[in-house]
Amino acid sequence: MVTTTPGARRLGGGAVGLTTWSTTRLAAPGKPTIIVTATPCRHGPPLSRPVAGAVVGFALAWEGQRDGVLWVSGDTVLYGGVRALADRFRVDTAVLHLGGVRFPVTGPLRYSMTGDEAVKLCSILRPRLAVPVHYDGWTHFRQGRLEVQAAFDRPPAALRARLRWLTPGRAVVVE
Repeated sequence: MVTTTPGARRLGGGAVGLTTWSTTRLAAPGKPTIIVTATPCRHGPPLSRPVAGAVVGFALAWEGQRDGVLWVSGDTVLYGGVRALADRFRVDTAVLHLGGVRFPVTGPLRYSMTGDEAVKLCSILRPRLAVPVHYDGWTHFRQGRLEVQAAFDRPPAALRARLRWLTPGRAVVVE
């Protein structure tokens, strides 16, 4: 398992902890080696780390990729660190954790991206495929699927064509 450094300490065993921009290799006999790079992530407003904890996203690369990395955003807001991903990687597929998370105790402060912020990020990263996830199921999500879809209905058709909506329990085939 690959996680944050504090997360790896808590999990123990074979967990590997990464800090932003550090990498590790996952290797198994007969399988392609996957290079995992921890990407910037901030689960809340500036200075929220003592409350929200350390978080990272992950860029996954392996031999034979043609169009860039598979990037999993992690629970993050849109900020300069996430935008910097475009300077380091070509993103083929972006798995975007959304939902505009807010908690009553912290008022209007957000802890994950909204649909509108994801659209802005996709215009910067220009992934071949964008997969919105993590926006339904808990009461702290402020944007469900309908609100996230509405945000992606407004941009140019070229961006909308890159989207893949997941249906729980159904496989997605990506070519």
